[in-house]
Formats: sequence, structure tokens, C-alpha cells
Amino acid sequence: MLDRRGFLKFVGGAAVGTLATPVVWKGLDDLSIWTQNWPWIPRLDKGNNLNTYISTTSKLCPSACGMRVRLVNGRPVRVLGDESNPLSRGGVSALASAEVQLRYSPARLKRPLRRTADGTFVAIPWYEAEALLRAELVKAARDGGLMCLSGDENGTMNELLSALTVAMGSSDFYLMPGEAQTTAAAWKSLGGRGRVGYDFARSDFVLAVGAGVLENWGPVVGNRRAWGRARPQDGEPAMRLAYAGPVQNNTAAGADWWLPIRPGSEMAFLMGIAQLLFAQGCPSAGVESFAELAAVWTPEKVARATGLAPERLQQVVEQLAAARAPLIIVGTDLGQGGEAAPVILGMALNTLLGRVNQDGGLRILPEPEPVFPRAMSYGDMMAQDFTAAVRAVADKKRAAPSLLMIYEANPVYAMPRGAGVEELLGSAGFSVSFSCFLDETARRCDLILPSAMGLERFDDVNTPFGLGEIFYALCQPVAEPLYESRAAGDVLLDLARLIGLDMGYATFREALEARAASLGLDWAGLMKGECAISRATLPLESLIFPSGLIAEALEGRFIQPEKGALAVATFTKLAFGTADSAIPPFATKLITDAELTAGELSASMNSATIRELGLREGMKIRLVAGEMSLPARVRAFEGVAMGTVALAAGFGHTNFDAFNNGKGANVMDLFTTVEEPGTGLAVWRCPDVKIVKA
Repeated sequence: MLDRRGFLKFVGGAAVGTLATPVVWKGLDDLSIWTQNWPWIPRLDKGNNLNTYISTTSKLCPSACGMRVRLVNGRPVRVLGDESNPLSRGGVSALASAEVQLRYSPARLKRPLRRTADGTFVAIPWYEAEALLRAELVKAARDGGLMCLSGDENGTMNELLSALTVAMGSSDFYLMPGEAQTTAAAWKSLGGRGRVGYDFARSDFVLAVGAGVLENWGPVVGNRRAWGRARPQDGEPAMRLAYAGPVQNNTAAGADWWLPIRPGSEMAFLMGIAQLLFAQGCPSAGVESFAELAAVWTPEKVARATGLAPERLQQVVEQLAAARAPLIIVGTDLGQGGEAAPVILGMALNTLLGRVNQDGGLRILPEPEPVFPRAMSYGDMMAQDFTAAVRAVADKKRAAPSLLMIYEANPVYAMPRGAGVEELLGSAGFSVSFSCFLDETARRCDLILPSAMGLERFDDVNTPFGLGEIFYALCQPVAEPLYESRAAGDVLLDLARLIGLDMGYATFREALEARAASLGLDWAGLMKGECAISRATLPLESLIFPSGLIAEALEGRFIQPEKGALAVATFTKLAFGTADSAIPPFATKLITDAELTAGELSASMNSATIRELGLREGMKIRLVAGEMSLPARVRAFEGVAMGTVALAAGFGHTNFDAFNNGKGANVMDLFTTVEEPGTGLAVWRCPDVKIVKA
């Protein structure tokens, strides 16, 4: 008999491959039932149908994939990669390929909802919802009590939200924590100006430290396409890749070298590279303090801290020295809450190798000029620390906002339980969520406003994080918004006008047209799917190596877990979706049954660690971290560093839909927030866990 797993193997390939086959729509419905019962995938009517295509860009996928959306009689039915897009070059992620289906998700918000006195929600018309929000905006304007959080990673929508916040007398505009803020903080600590990008596609040797460049870091789809072009089956590779991290994730599996280092030992690894570079004659003029700090980090000391054999470290340095265009990228597999000190070291090493503003190197990009009056600059947005602000409210060190406005972000699910998000929502005078889905954060708010999805509104992408060049693309609606959802930009511009604020534009489309004009771009061309690319950079100025900061960050690190405890490494995959989208349709073939077990984590360890702890494959255990505890089941996987347990992020939703709720457990329940030594940045950390047999 063909079981679920066997059927998926028969189908084979990624979601894109399945979608490309001429499966009849009834068959596709059957497929959705096999792959976790998504019966809401739209079906076509029988008969002759007119096919049209519209080019746009994904706002749901962090990779900003270029898409050609197929419409049948005006109804979107399928997403294809856009080969003319200079970033993704025809590639499309599992998340972007499911955008048409996600329009019909049972978690999709259909109409405005208001919380009643007994905590339940009632549907209300838009005019009532707007009147309610307008009254709260007027109250907040009187005392500057607006706090706004945005989940948009790179669009002009952030300018509108920050401009509205500032116009109302507040500076409390924040972006959802992510790699971009950590990288900006690191660059600022070096005295740099502008923003940092990495020219992955033009490098011939990339050392990725914790950054899943082929899975979840930066413009992943573009990285994958560049990697594929550089690795022809019938020729010599034009690019080599080494990945240093505690888990053999998809990036490590695809790399030429996986360097298994313990969680949290990235700084020791990078200091070891610096020590060898200086020892081999790399000039130290101007960075004498860096050379002095690195001198003690011999390969043997690095091995004790990281678990990596000294000869493996030497091999990495040899590859860096031999490469024509080496590049070092430092990040986190979780993609958020990471520390800035390791990123500082990565940037300093790129500088040491002379790889700044070079093809295939670290590049200094100019910041975009805001088009909204009073909008915060890119640098000012990056400097806003939402995690610290939330903690201050929870600790009663600052007043709670009278109005908390959340735009397409899900911090209740995505941030550590101890971060204080629940306390912020509980103490805010009034909270409103602009969301496409009825997620964990929306359910905690007083007013929920259904956002039009990216395929249903005008939006834009302005240089995704990590990209080594300026990139601009338009997102345009391919269909009318479903149900009673509306574009949040237009809703806010209407409300601002009603309370007497001039935001400069009547509609959000007008603001995007102004953005295009400011960049010298043709609006008609953008509507046809054309994109803008620029290799412009800012000149490198003298950087100051923050030796005191690095020394403080190094102090007291690299302590081995106590006997019976394990260091925690997290990993995620783009196919798992995001906190805002949850698991996309068609992606379940990439997820194991163990990861979907209700309320449990799949705890991956190598066989030596399992034997040392007296465990066995499939055994039920509990992971205990401080006062937190989560059930888990042991999974043997040799791609995990010694003394480490690897846990997948992206599961354990509690308030999304029946296809996500209770699937696995949320690893963020084990995390806490701390202040990073040296930088003062609020970062996320998971303490070592003890294993208790269930």
C-alpha cells in the first residue's frame, strides 16, 4: 500500500516541481488532502479559460522573489519564477510559490474584528473600525503615546509608519527584530556609515559563520541561483563554500566544507582565523589592538572553545588566502535576536583581507532617502531596539503606550516568552493589529484589521537585507483583495487626513510613484516587472576596531555545559514558512512526522551524545532550561556538533489555524532576552538544557 510518505516520494521534488506538472484540479485537491488536508486550495471551473500573466514581487517571502502570476479568467491560480528578475533569476521559494493558495487560508482574516468586554471578538464594519481607531489615534496624539511595530523588512511602508509615529509626537517606531538591525549595530560599532551588503554572487570562496546563505539568510533564492550557476555539473566550480555552525543544515549540506563548532563559539572561531592571518603576515597597521587580542587565540585554544580540530581551522585560512575574492558572512540560523559582536569580527576580517567595496566582498551601500515627510532614516530605524523597549515596559521602567499599533508582525509567537510582549499587550491602553492572518498577536489585540496580501496591493521591495547592491522592485496587485481586506497603507493615509495630519500623499500608490521618480525609474516599466539594480557604494572611511567592546564580549564565554546538560542550536528552513505565514501549502513533504507531533520538539543529537546520556532513538524526554520545560523526542542525526541538541524553529503555533496549531512545539519557549556585553544590544539566548527522561 502507498502510505503518505511513499506518496510524497512518488510525487518527489520541491513544491515548484509538483506545481509544474499538468495535474488536474481534482487531483491537486487530493494531493492537498494527502499532504495535510488543505482542501481550501482553489479549483478552476470547467471549460475554456483565458490565461494571462502579471509580473510582481513577493512580499511574503524574505527573499523578494520575482514572480509571474498566472491568472485564469482573472483569477490567480499559480506562481511561476520570473526569469527576467535580476535578483531571483527565475527561482521561487516554497513560500512564494504558495502565495496564491495562502490567499484562501482558513486563517485569513475576512473582516474587521473588535474585542468585547468578555474577551471574545465580534465582526464590525470598516466604518466602525476606522472610527474606533481614529478616536484612539486622537488620544495618542495628545500625549505622544503611540508605539508602532512593523514586520515589513525593506519597504516604503516603514516610512509611512515611522512618519505617522513622529507626526503624532512619538519616537516609538520599531522594526521586528532581525539580522538587519544586528548587522547595522555591528557596522555602527566600527564607526561605519551607510548600510552593509554582501556580494555573494561574485565571490569565489564564501565562509558563512552561522549564516544559512542557501536556506534562510539574506536573499536566499538569489544566493541559490548564483551558487547553481557557479557549480556547473560539467565544469570546475567557480565558487567554494564553507559553513561553520553546530548543525549540518541545508547550507552546510550543500557546502564544500562543514565546520561543526559548538553553539555560541562563533567569536572564538573568528578570533582564531584572525590570529592565523596576522601570524602569516597580514598587516596590522591601524588595527594593532585587533592583532593583540587575536594573538592568544591559537588553533589549540580555538579547538578547546569550539570543538573544531586545529587543522580544520588552518584549512579555512588557507582557502581564504588562496581565493581571488574571499568573503566572510556572519549571521544566525534563527535569523533574529543574534549578537552583534561576532558580526563585528566578520566585518573586521573582511576589512583585514581588503575585501570592502570589492566585487565579491563586503560592500557599503548608500541609505535610501525617505519620500514621506518626517519619516525616520534607514539608520534611525535600524537603531531602534524593540526588544529593549518591550522589556522596559514589562519591568515598569517606562510607561506603556496608550496606543500600540502592529503591522504584519507576530511577536507573541516569534519572540522569547520572557521578552515581555504579553505584558506590553496587556498594559497598552489600546492595541490594533493590521494582519493578513488571525495569528497569535492579532488574537491578543483589541482591534484586528484585515490586511490585503501582497498579491492584492501596491507595495515595494527596496534592497533586501544582505544583498550587495541596491535593488528596487514594485509589488502590484494581481487581483482584488479577498473578503473585506484592505491595503493598510491606504487605510492609514485616510485616517491621518481625518485627524488633520498631512502625510504628503493621498494614496500609497502615489507615494510609490514618488519613490520611483526619486530613483529615476519609469513607473510603467516597474508595472511590467522591470527592476532597478545599482552597484553604487559609499567610500570606505577609517574604521575603528572596538577592542574594548570585543574584549568585553569575549570575557566569560565558551564555558562547557555542566555534565548531563547540552548546548542548544536552533535551525529553520524557508519551507517552514515565517511567523506571519506559518507552514505554507505544498511544503509538508519537507517536514518529518516527528516535527509535527503535537506539543513536542524533535530533539536531534549525534549518536555519541545519545549514548553518553543513556538515551535512545525515539525516546520521549523533557528539555529543561531554567524554569522552562518542553517535551521532546530523541532523534539521531550525525549532523549535530558534540554536546549539542538541535531544535527546529517554526512550529508550535497556538492561534493560527487547524493545519498549524499544535504541530510540534515552539522553541522560543526556551529562550530569554539578555543584554549583550559590550554593545548593550538586547539579544536572545537559550541556556543550556538538562535532559530529563519522561
